[in-house]
Amino acid sequence: MAAKKKSVSASKSTSNKKEKVVLAYSGGLDTTAIIPWLKETYDYEVIAVCVNVGQESELKDLDKRAASSGASKLYELDVIDEFADEYIAPCIQAHAVYEDKYLLGTSMARPLIAKKLVEIARKEGAVAICHGATGKGNDQVRFELGIKALAPDIKIIAAWRDPKWTIDSREAEIAYCESKGIHLPFSPDNSYSRDRNLWHISHEGLELENPANEPNYDHMLVLSVTPEKAPDKETKVKLDFEDGIPVALNGHKMKLSDIIRKLNKIGGENGIGIIDIVENRVVGMKSRGVYETPGGTIIYEAHQQLEELILDRKTYEVKKRLASDFSSLVYEGKWFSPLCEAERAFFAKTEEYVTGTVNLVLYKGNIIKAGTTAPYSMYNESLASFTTGDLYDHKDAAGLITLFGLPEKVRAMKMLEVENKAKMKSSRKTK
Repeated sequence: MAAKKKSVSASKSTSNKKEKVVLAYSGGLDTTAIIPWLKETYDYEVIAVCVNVGQESELKDLDKRAASSGASKLYELDVIDEFADEYIAPCIQAHAVYEDKYLLGTSMARPLIAKKLVEIARKEGAVAICHGATGKGNDQVRFELGIKALAPDIKIIAAWRDPKWTIDSREAEIAYCESKGIHLPFSPDNSYSRDRNLWHISHEGLELENPANEPNYDHMLVLSVTPEKAPDKETKVKLDFEDGIPVALNGHKMKLSDIIRKLNKIGGENGIGIIDIVENRVVGMKSRGVYETPGGTIIYEAHQQLEELILDRKTYEVKKRLASDFSSLVYEGKWFSPLCEAERAFFAKTEEYVTGTVNLVLYKGNIIKAGTTAPYSMYNESLASFTTGDLYDHKDAAGLITLFGLPEKVRAMKMLEVENKAKMKSSRKTK
């Protein structure tokens, strides 16, 4: 699906002879300071690109901010549905979870952002792409691997790793902007480092930097309330899936992005999907973060229940192993690698029959099963019941056990044989 584009020219004209750089622009302090720095340091014409994957209020007045900072043009690309259908959906099919907890909210958005940066760089004839990710985080890896996979000929500028970047604090960034005549609504007050999109919101920094500290949820949470503050009543949810992807909520057909939005609201109100994790970053360090993924957590629970009914044991086992590997690939920014592409094809195949309806009850942070139906369910009541049915005779299990346990029995017999020989040998020596 084509992204919506909005191009806004800045008030100052720029020479056409200057080389162009495309900047991944969030409108935050870091990328705002990078605009004049790129112009001053490299004499580039700066094309700001904001890729909207569901940041919502964070995108307010971006055009004015980019123009006042010296960008010659701003592209605002609405790719929310593309994000949902082509990046979130494959992760749902895979049931991708990094290190048992993290539902990959930031990770799955970065390859799409990299793809759009490359598209605008090609359109504008830019020689470079710049990002504002720090040298300690995962995003520098994700952005750059995506760009390298799609445009190996385009130069990458990582401002925070550039030897010419001498700004080392939030206060210094504000002072630098003010020295360039850029007066923006940023303060040096400390706050959480957050990343928000359609799927989730993450929080890092402040008290979270010490794992001994309890999170200040009252100050932190954006999408959710804690389970203690959730209503003292049950909320019922019904999700319909086709091919492993949600297609309807509470009986209403709707696109995936709208299902996620509505479930974020419902789940957030019921204290669903708040996790506190210390994860292993790609660059080698451990990092603590709190993630809110209310809608995604509900979708994953429903998806799990369908797979329990539909997938055979071996397929389920292999899928779980590959899902762990796939999660690491996505986390590491290798979305456009051949292996990641092949694994997505595997998951799409396994999900061809993951279709059905899942009923859930939400209550104070808990997701409770309330009945699941699936046309391709392998659950057979006649087989599963304790009575003898037409398809299964209890006596048939004897042959299975004999063959299934044959290696263990043969090994035990051999061990016993060796042990008896040793005893006989020892007995002859003592006579």
